Amino acid sequence: MADPKAFYTGAQREIQVEQGSSGLAEAMAATIVFDELQDDHRAFIESRDYFMLSTVNAEGEPTVSYKGGPVGIVQVLSAKKLAFPSFDGNGMFYSMGNIADAGKIGMLFIDMETPHRVRLQGTATVSKAPDLMARFPGANMVVEVEVTSVFINCARYIHKHKRLEASKYVPDERGVQPFPAWKRIDLLQGALPDKDQGKAEQAGGLITAEQYQKALEDGES
Repeated sequence: MADPKAFYTGAQREIQVEQGSSGLAEAMAATIVFDELQDDHRAFIESRDYFMLSTVNAEGEPTVSYKGGPVGIVQVLSAKKLAFPSFDGNGMFYSMGNIADAGKIGMLFIDMETPHRVRLQGTATVSKAPDLMARFPGANMVVEVEVTSVFINCARYIHKHKRLEASKYVPDERGVQPFPAWKRIDLLQGALPDKDQGKAEQAGGLITAEQYQKALEDGES
C-alpha cells in the first residue's frame, strides 16, 4: 500500500478540510492506493490499446497526450516497472522532451464501454535500449516508468462509448505503418525528416492543408 501520509500535498489536504472530506480522503488513500501494481491493475493495463499521458517540463508546465497503439501498448515489466513506446508523430516530441526534462508523469487507463479506469503516477526515463526497443516494433524510443502510486478510480462520470474500429496507423508486428495523410501536405514537404522525403507521391500525391482539413472533418484521415 502507498503511505497515506505522503500521498497528498498540503494544498490538497487544505481543500479536503474545507470540503469536509479529510476522513474520506484518508480512508481512500489507505484502502485503494498502492505503491506497486496489483494483479487487477496489471490485467487491465495490459488489455488496453490506448491511454492518456500527462507530463510536465522543468518549469512545471503540463501537457496531456493521447497515446494509441496495439493491445498491450503498455507492458508491465514488474510490480514496480512498466514500459511503453513512442511511435512516429508530428516531430514535436513534446511528451518525450518533458519526460527527459522532468521525469514525472501521470497515466490514465480507461475503458469507455464497461466503464472502468486505473490511474498511475510514476517517474519516467526515455530509453533506446535494444531489449526494450525490440518489444515495440515501429517505436523510435521507449519510456520506462517506475511506479510510485496506482489506484482504481471511480467510473461514475465516464460516459459510455462504443468502439468503431482500431486506427489503421498502428504499427504492425514488423513495425510497418501506412504513410500518414498529413505528411502529404504540400507546405510541409521541405520540413519532413529525411526518412519521409519523397514518400508523399508514393502515398497518393501532394494535398493542400485545406484538403487535409476536409478529410479530418469527414473522418477520412
